[in-house]
Amino acid sequence: MAEILPGVHLIDGIDPSPEFTTHVYLVKDQGATWTLIDTGLPGAHEKVTAYLAKIHVEPRAIKKILITHLHRDHTGSLKHLAKVTGARTFAHWIEAAYIAEKPKYDGPGSPPAEPFHVDETLKDGDSLDAAGGLIAYHTPGHTPGHTAYYQAERKLLFSGDLFFGSGGHLDLTPPEYSHHVPTAQISARRMSQLSVDSLLSYHGGPVLTAGGVEVRKLVETL
Repeated sequence: MAEILPGVHLIDGIDPSPEFTTHVYLVKDQGATWTLIDTGLPGAHEKVTAYLAKIHVEPRAIKKILITHLHRDHTGSLKHLAKVTGARTFAHWIEAAYIAEKPKYDGPGSPPAEPFHVDETLKDGDSLDAAGGLIAYHTPGHTPGHTAYYQAERKLLFSGDLFFGSGGHLDLTPPEYSHHVPTAQISARRMSQLSVDSLLSYHGGPVLTAGGVEVRKLVETL
């Protein structure tokens, strides 16, 4: 895939295997700059920079990198991409501590490959001048500080690993990879109250139309 919605790119080639979809998003800001949401596994920075060259975007045009949560498949290329772009990096304050390995994360899923100190920490409800205006929603459960990013005007929800698409079916991320499933269910119910057209998940999907409908269908089964 490439530009899946106007100004929203799903970067090609990030998947570690054909059976496992990994969605790093590049999103146009209101001006001439861009925002990157998550960074893939270690080594994925090469695919990201190759994609930028393909669409004629200079790495330095990326001004912000937003992280949904600490897991290695989201933070693995954070250090490299922060260096090559010069972008400021953002994460929820809980996740920022784990990404810095202060303390080390010992929950399910792979911890960061190396410590990294993000530039700015977020809390629930913070606004970001990125991708045309985003709201950071604390959506714990998969990890303690998991964060989704919502663009209200276009009704886009970058949901990280709160939701998991597989075979056209939307679900929560499997329990074996999640810190606390009941809390993830609460987060899903909260996100179901938003008006969402496009659900931009990290694994599986994305659901480009009627994403909110799919979320509400899922919540009814929880």
